[in-house]
Amino acid sequence: MGRFTLDDVLAVRKRRDSWWTVFLVDPIACRLALLVANHTSITPNGLTRLSMVVGLGSAVCFAQELLVAGAALFFVSFTVDCMDGKIARLKGTGTPFGLWLDYVGDRVRVLCCAFGIASALYARTGDLVYIVAGAGVVILDLFRYINGPQLKRVRDTTRAAARENAGAECVFMDELLGAAPGSSTEDVRRDFERVADEDGRALVDLQRGFRAQFPWYDRVRMFLVAHRVRSHLISGIEFHAAVFVIAPILGAVAWLWTSAVMGALLLAFESVLVYRAWLGTREVARAVSVNEREKILV
Repeated sequence: MGRFTLDDVLAVRKRRDSWWTVFLVDPIACRLALLVANHTSITPNGLTRLSMVVGLGSAVCFAQELLVAGAALFFVSFTVDCMDGKIARLKGTGTPFGLWLDYVGDRVRVLCCAFGIASALYARTGDLVYIVAGAGVVILDLFRYINGPQLKRVRDTTRAAARENAGAECVFMDELLGAAPGSSTEDVRRDFERVADEDGRALVDLQRGFRAQFPWYDRVRMFLVAHRVRSHLISGIEFHAAVFVIAPILGAVAWLWTSAVMGALLLAFESVLVYRAWLGTREVARAVSVNEREKILV
């Protein structure tokens, strides 16, 4: 009899994930992860390697213009890729090397699949636009996964500057929202103010300017969080799903246009993240002294 239950697997899912993963992949991946955890000794790194092999199989199918088969294998590869983290968290068997392997495996899969499908469609049509589209897919994928860590560095540096300028122990609105994801900013603010006088901490909202410009964002965020969906609706995962799962089934022309449209949407959402990070740095820049602390404090 297995040691784990489906509830155990569900408990180790990411707190928030892409809508593609939440609704279309996790229902399968969680059940497969349960079988793997209870009936095999496969490690998370073993699952990552399996995902890479299946992903390369997808690329081969694309290169042979077997677009539907390639799309199916890409979906299987991504599903297996979603299992490794669950197994690692469930069994406590994750390794630092596994993080590298998972990241590099994803990039290799995208590179090979983009090359495979672009070369096949070019061979059929002789149109260089497919080669350009394939290169664009790879570049956008790399940009997305380079931009994320850089924005995290900006956020960490901004928070450090806010702590220095506030002249008090800081608590950040985003951290409180993360601890109470179903709450609105107003609810979090009121709860914080009930105890603020007792511990002398300062509540800092680095996204105050963003929320002021987009007052509807908080309601959308709460709705998505209630369904375990992150607010970054078009990320690398949705981009991959559209380009390598949905579009190949629809044909060559659909793949070209889907790549262009999803690439534009990916850039748009990344631009919003950059803009939000920039607004956060402006909030800190206004707090040039302890006397001006109220400019970033709620």
